[in-house]
Amino acid sequence: MISRLLVANRGEIARRVFRTCRDLGIETVAVFSDPDAGFPHAVEADLAVRLPGAAPADTYLDQEAVLAAAKAAGADAIHPGYGFLSENAGFAEAVIGAGLTWVGPPPAAIAAMGLKTEAKRLMGDAGVPVLPDLDPEAVTAFPVLVKASAGGGGRGMRVARSAADLPGAIESARREAESAFGDPAVFCEPLLTGARHIEVQVLADTHGTVWTLGERECSIQRRHQKVIEEAPSPAVDSQLRQHLSEAAAAAARAIGYTGAGTVEFMLAPDGGFFFLEVNTRLQVEHPVTECVYGVDLVALQIEVAEGAALRDPPRPRGHAMEARLYAEDPAEAYRPHSGTLHAFEVPGVDAEFRVPARYGLRLDAGVASGSIVSTHYDPMLAKLIAYAPTRAAAARRLATALAGARIHGPVTNRGQLVNTLRHEAFLAGATDTGFLDRHDTTAPLAGDDAVRLSALAAALAQAAANRVEATVLRDLPSGWRNVPSQPQRIAFEGIEVAYRLTRDGLVADGHDGTELVEAGPEEVVLDSAGVRLRFAVARAGGRVHVESVLGPVTLTPLERLPDPAEQVAPGTLLAPMPGSVIRIAVNEGDTVERGQPMLWLEAMKMEHQILAPAAGVVATLHAEVGRQVETGAVLAVVTEE
Repeated sequence: MISRLLVANRGEIARRVFRTCRDLGIETVAVFSDPDAGFPHAVEADLAVRLPGAAPADTYLDQEAVLAAAKAAGADAIHPGYGFLSENAGFAEAVIGAGLTWVGPPPAAIAAMGLKTEAKRLMGDAGVPVLPDLDPEAVTAFPVLVKASAGGGGRGMRVARSAADLPGAIESARREAESAFGDPAVFCEPLLTGARHIEVQVLADTHGTVWTLGERECSIQRRHQKVIEEAPSPAVDSQLRQHLSEAAAAAARAIGYTGAGTVEFMLAPDGGFFFLEVNTRLQVEHPVTECVYGVDLVALQIEVAEGAALRDPPRPRGHAMEARLYAEDPAEAYRPHSGTLHAFEVPGVDAEFRVPARYGLRLDAGVASGSIVSTHYDPMLAKLIAYAPTRAAAARRLATALAGARIHGPVTNRGQLVNTLRHEAFLAGATDTGFLDRHDTTAPLAGDDAVRLSALAAALAQAAANRVEATVLRDLPSGWRNVPSQPQRIAFEGIEVAYRLTRDGLVADGHDGTELVEAGPEEVVLDSAGVRLRFAVARAGGRVHVESVLGPVTLTPLERLPDPAEQVAPGTLLAPMPGSVIRIAVNEGDTVERGQPMLWLEAMKMEHQILAPAAGVVATLHAEVGRQVETGAVLAVVTEE
């Protein structure tokens, strides 16, 4: 029996495993890097061991350091979570060799699925449908998908739609695969247009029993990474579900699998399906299966690792939907953001890291208010899961909860998630892996009128705060005059507010019919055309966050007298994030077009194109391959034509 378990991971998945351990009476051990010293997972564990450093290679990927941490803390078992070392057969062997219980599949099963080309051969031999492998140097039919042989999680994958696209796609995929997995090998396979990403949860014990717990649909993706998942799939009927389950069980038996894992398929529009890969670990989206089947997959992993036999499989009930909240900007090619998360609150949550007692809202978060989002790791902040009797009810509950969350700090994909969940095509079940490419879901949740009203509320809240802090005439409104005078003006980035507080009430430019009901430093109530609206106002990190039923609005106040030294010359290309320069496509003196890729940064485990800010000539180039840059660093200057 396991008595003390170390989770060789961080953030949300570490907290998820700890929760189950507490329920089972198992003591917990966390490992943490220097940037994660104050993260919830490091604080909540019974014991925590520091892994000195920040980069994954020096911390969570350092096998010897993790094993030394287990020994120092007296752990007798290791759970790998997902990512990092979770699919490293050598690490699994080392854990077992150290006399510890490995809460995962056999090392041989991990190794068998570690290379996608070999995995596809094994699956083909087991009778599982597979797509053909294509030699990257001999592709003649397009489109194709270039894939890292040793990859996962969407990394090392690129689409080539023509022969002209192929060399660049191969080069980029190889570079990212080398960085993420230490193996630059890639292969190609036909790209299925209009296909769905369907996966089957499997669970197998050491006594020959294999469960298949239905399917999950994971077709809403960006950069080949999932952002919204659900169970069951709206496209799978009982007959197809049986065929998928049989194929998944065959795949698990073919490699002698034990523990929890996922067999992934691509479902073609004609109903045919093809093997994609086996994830020999717990999946990020496992909560939707837990909700629908009423199980604790982590508890079952631990029971299997202790030698227990699986009982009769549970039956499904209801519908569950998960949204991954990332610190990234979908409107800017999913550029990741870092910094302090000043507020992170989701009202109405019924359960954290567990299935709600009946139907409800579940939150699995790796962060809390005050957490610092680092550039060293994946930018996922949390997963929010809605469990309801029907698909439509789950989508509505999830969208409303996301829209009403308080998230102050780095930019997130919250708006895109809500817009997708409310999109008529999504609600109709018309989802495939190209959904986000076809449908623009990046619009802000608050429209122009909502932004203007929110800016007015922010200005009035600031005025109220000024009066609270005033040392004289505190009871007089800000800017009060006995005779009509110029309005008060407050400028935010992209919008200016002009208003006066008179004997007859509020007079605000562009807001006819708007009346002030009450104003405080943190809440303003306005009556707009007979409708009373409440605005919650918070200030943090040099920004003002305004929340109301109209949608969240973030405003950046502008200085009345900005420092000329801080002004940026036109054509200056600044680093949008901290990262490492991995490729430069231009030289000084080159002519570039606005939006042309100039260089690539690697940050948060992904490559990011940095585009020319204007058309012109590259006057100076400060970037160098291999150089680490901080946000705002000057990379180049383009002299505009």
